[in-house]
Amino acid sequence: MGLRDVVYGVYERRLARALPDGPRPRHVGVILDGNRRWARAAGAKDVSHGHRAGADHIEDLLSWCEDAHVEVVTLWLLSSDNLNRSPDELVPLLGIIEDTVRELAAPGKPWRVNPVGSLDLLPSSTVLALKDAAESTRDRPGMLVNAAIGYGGRREIADAVRALLNEHASRGTSLEEVASLLDAEHIAEHLYTRGQPDPDLVIRTSGEQRLGGFLLWQSAHSEFYFCDALWPDFRRIDFLRALRSYALRNRRFGT
Repeated sequence: MGLRDVVYGVYERRLARALPDGPRPRHVGVILDGNRRWARAAGAKDVSHGHRAGADHIEDLLSWCEDAHVEVVTLWLLSSDNLNRSPDELVPLLGIIEDTVRELAAPGKPWRVNPVGSLDLLPSSTVLALKDAAESTRDRPGMLVNAAIGYGGRREIADAVRALLNEHASRGTSLEEVASLLDAEHIAEHLYTRGQPDPDLVIRTSGEQRLGGFLLWQSAHSEFYFCDALWPDFRRIDFLRALRSYALRNRRFGT
């Protein structure tokens, strides 16, 4: 262990001890951004090297969240827009995601895996991996891990409204009656994350300061933390800084 590692360890422990006694987030959303840039900076010819490095880092994040008593984590692994990438990148990426989901659901792991996104956009092998992971982990007592794959915020809202309309149509409710009943709570009941607390804290790595469509509806009152580190380089110290920033904020919930 080098001097830099020793200094880093001391600072990390000091930061953990110095976290304010303020509120901790129940639900943390994370936009895992920067894998491709990380691969290019490392001199890799294949960006899959970055996607694999990012996937291998996910369990570290989940353990940090458990230590902070987070109840729900939403990981944005693949957007619906990313499905338009070239097959040379997309096919290996989907394979990495399938492997990652299976690893999270492996025996001995504590987490409940919940697919979030438009499964109809994904190949059958990915859908099978997601459904198997959800089924095999549904009775676990640990933290809920939303795996956002083929996810887009606008599409989620459109799907929620569509599901709501179909539900009322099956009951014979007229369009006029639906319009009179429609409100934010009814739409929220049909989101992919229905029944879950909205994210208190949304973290995005890689220095980009935008949501890009992540949890558009649910993040209306979220606090945001943007970190310069590319996702594979995201450290526990960066996570602790995000928690510190969250604890020091005076949440106004839109006021």
